[in-house]
Amino acid sequence: MSENKEFSPKVFAAKLAEQAERYDEMVQSMEDFLKLKHKHGQVLLTEERNLLSVAYKNVIGSRRTSWRIISSIEQKELGREPRNEKKVEILKVS
Repeated sequence: MSENKEFSPKVFAAKLAEQAERYDEMVQSMEDFLKLKHKHGQVLLTEERNLLSVAYKNVIGSRRTSWRIISSIEQKELGREPRNEKKVEILKVS
């Protein structure tokens, strides 16, 4: 029973982070939770595994979207004549 009290706040924090669309915090809560479960020799339940999956899916999804936007801007700059090489270089550094 004491193990559930130790785990419960992490899962609750992850669910709150999901509702607030704060997926980086959701990932952190679920990673902490996973470490606790591993420490006690337990595996994730289906709901817990789904929370971890949702957290990473949303973190990666937003970063992928950002990458696509930057790549699109870079392609537009490369297609312009005359090229603004400084802008292209800034985009590559990003």
